[in-house]
Amino acid sequence: MKQSMLYPCTNAHRSFASLDGLWKMQFDPASDGITQNWQDGLPDPFSMPVPASFADVFTEKEKRDYCGDFWYETKFYLEADDGRDVILRFGSITHRATVYINGVCAGFHEGGFTPFVLNITELVRFGNRNRITVRVNNELNETSIPCGTTKVRKDGSRLAQPYFDFFNYSGIQRSVHLLKVPKEAILDYDTAITLNGSDAVISYQVKTSGEHSVSAEIFDRKGNRVCANTGKSGELLIRDARLWNVRDAYLYTLVFRILDDNGGEIDKYPARLGVRTIEVKGNRILLNSREVYLKGYGKHEDFEVIGRQFSWTVAKRDFELMKWTNANCFRTSHYPYAEEWYQMADEEGFLIIDEVPAVGMMRSLMNFAAAGAGGKDTRFFTADTVPQLQKNHKEQLEEMILRDKNHPSVIAFSIFNEPETTYPEARDYFAPLFALARELDVQKRPLTGALLVNSTPGKDTCAELCDFISLNRYYGWYILGGPDLNDAEGAFRAEVDAWRPICENKPLIFTEFGADTHAGEHKLPSVMWAQEYQNECYEMNFRVMDSYDFVKGELVWNFADFQTTEGIMRVNGNKKGIFTRNRQPKDAAFLLKKRWEQK
Repeated sequence: MKQSMLYPCTNAHRSFASLDGLWKMQFDPASDGITQNWQDGLPDPFSMPVPASFADVFTEKEKRDYCGDFWYETKFYLEADDGRDVILRFGSITHRATVYINGVCAGFHEGGFTPFVLNITELVRFGNRNRITVRVNNELNETSIPCGTTKVRKDGSRLAQPYFDFFNYSGIQRSVHLLKVPKEAILDYDTAITLNGSDAVISYQVKTSGEHSVSAEIFDRKGNRVCANTGKSGELLIRDARLWNVRDAYLYTLVFRILDDNGGEIDKYPARLGVRTIEVKGNRILLNSREVYLKGYGKHEDFEVIGRQFSWTVAKRDFELMKWTNANCFRTSHYPYAEEWYQMADEEGFLIIDEVPAVGMMRSLMNFAAAGAGGKDTRFFTADTVPQLQKNHKEQLEEMILRDKNHPSVIAFSIFNEPETTYPEARDYFAPLFALARELDVQKRPLTGALLVNSTPGKDTCAELCDFISLNRYYGWYILGGPDLNDAEGAFRAEVDAWRPICENKPLIFTEFGADTHAGEHKLPSVMWAQEYQNECYEMNFRVMDSYDFVKGELVWNFADFQTTEGIMRVNGNKKGIFTRNRQPKDAAFLLKKRWEQK
């Protein structure tokens, strides 16, 4: 069942129980849990909520910053065997996990931001209590993404040293579900949409674990059936289709059923369907054949105390704030978010650039400064670790697309964020990943990747792989900040001029730009870190962007302040947020609200 990323649902054939709650947890700094048989029960655990990022619940620094192996344990009761498969589904475990059921290894997963499932039918005890133990590791290295290194201190303890500018939150960070599904089950499906006048043709493919036939039906919002077909692949025709649009998100319900030889149901899976097309044509981005300008944010899954744990309340607040500022888009920087974010975006009519966690592909413990100011290449893609890194990158790219491919909100996939792309080995590394994404995505969404400031025309080797160009640029902050703001504008214009020949046939969007600002800091004349300066920096950036007709989007960095590794250039985190970490507006929020109302 590893190939099934379908979100849990319940009906006559499928059921699930949430295993969220208070689990047991224990750190394993010596990595001797296996030899001491911790898979059979943790010897000295403490309680830990699941899901949660464990770091911010503690008051001790050594626990907050813990790096290495750590374990979780819980028990669940399973009723009598009813003939269905028992599936254990983790929304995410960061970064790698080995799962044991009643002391027996059930499977391993690498990658901290996508779900994985395990068929544990043969390992559970029906009519009895069962134990789950999970061995987790959150160390960073150069063979898995996101990239970084792990420092061993004099006392033998380890410290994560990210090559990226956000905190290395880890643990069982998303929900855990115990599913029961039929032996012959729906595993996956693909949809592709073609508009024909006012009608829509939905091409579909369904993957099951058996040979029985499949039916497909589409229902409108009122529950009326609008079309149907049979077969594991086929087409569904919606007459006078209601399209899914920005901030006007009409959703149909698509229902697949496996039918036995007498027409009875074996399995059923319902899903939401948004009828929309997305394409890049010349230097325009077209949604439903109409040009769309992307305006919004880079974000993080980050909030006080809960870290990267998903909260419906926080997500609702974020969407309300994005609507208040008249945004229409966000990038899942720098990893796939919890699935519920995409469900809400489907409902709210927001556009998503979905990003694989390929961040930190340059050796710098202050990569934000190096990337922003034009740091020196470290020849990252010439290392011996590259083959294993690329293998993990491919697997996580595949898992992201497999999970998110049917969301109408997802309009593009981002293959990387700020890697070194100025030498041929970088292109050799990324070209197969772009090819894989094009192969996997039936909807053929545009592909992109966010380029750092070193990646300029004539030097960059990977922009040609992208369907639209995405630039992270910090003119007025890392480059020519403060008293040199006027010079920053000239330097910014000079670079965008250099992109013009490339952007005759490709849109250009800015995926990061902005300035750190403390919410309570005001000063006239302005200085860096004051709210007045943040506004001046944005106004300069907007003057430049508005001068070029091939600029088709602006995603400011960042939606809200977020936690990072501590250091002399970070005052308890990154302060580039338009909103504070607890979601209150800075002055720049009102600037964006006014601009995007008219954009």
